[in-house]
Amino acid sequence: MTAKAKPKPGSGARSAARMAAVQALYQMDIAGTDLNAVIREFETVRFSGDEQDEVLAQADTQFFADILRGVVRRQRDLDPLTDEQLAQGWRLVRVDSILRAILRAGVFELIDRRDVPARVVINEYIEVAHAFFSGEEPKVVNGILDRLARKLRPAEFEHKEPDTAGG
Repeated sequence: MTAKAKPKPGSGARSAARMAAVQALYQMDIAGTDLNAVIREFETVRFSGDEQDEVLAQADTQFFADILRGVVRRQRDLDPLTDEQLAQGWRLVRVDSILRAILRAGVFELIDRRDVPARVVINEYIEVAHAFFSGEEPKVVNGILDRLARKLRPAEFEHKEPDTAGG
């Protein structure tokens, strides 16, 4: 049981890995699939097996597994950070399962994947949200990840004044 969505054609290996990670997190949430079992399933079936998804076949499988393992390992840190950004009275457990998976993966990357610029993380997960939703959800992803990125990585958002001294 996985959620299906189609990312934009021409997406790179990491974009495909993010899409797959969100689908796998959804599967783990809905069906209670074990982390190692879902990684094995994606590696043997979704990425290269008989039921190969042509978009997901491009996925960086190591990056995919890193996101999944990181989200599971850091979920106790990720969920409270996300809860703080939701509208008053809302908690992450009340959010749509796919949206919850997108937010968890995005927040994980903001916290643990300093090799990926914050703006890239935000844009990538907005695109993932667009693949699944046609309503306000991509804006929710943008707002939450942008606010958290500015808290977690403020240096990446500092504006530098252009040098006008001429010399």
